Amino acid sequence: MIRFLALWGPPVALMALIFGLSSMSKPPLPDGVSDHTAHFAAYALLSALLVRALAGGRWAGMTWGRAARAWGISVLYGASDELHQGLVPGRFPSVDDVVADALGAAAAVAVLGAIAALVARRRAGRAV
Repeated sequence: MIRFLALWGPPVALMALIFGLSSMSKPPLPDGVSDHTAHFAAYALLSALLVRALAGGRWAGMTWGRAARAWGISVLYGASDELHQGLVPGRFPSVDDVVADALGAAAAVAVLGAIAALVARRRAGRAV
């Protein structure tokens, strides 16, 4: 149970944080950070945490199928979050935000996939 919480707690906590921020009429952003940059970064982190959870916290567990699932979950959550924003006074759903979410999630998946491939190649080289 502790392992499950260690793997799935971080992405669920981030989803709750995103939901909470989306519930605000004017969510706080650091100075100089655009809305699209915040979306890109948040969903890159979400996707990375989902890849980690789906891979069981192991580089060897990282597959492109799991990465694709993490990306899909991230994008679906981003789209549902935009629908949620439509219910918040002063907020409106935006396709541009979903695009930023999808691009951030894709960037994280690409970087983690490349790292996993390098790790696998190094391990294969040591086994020879």
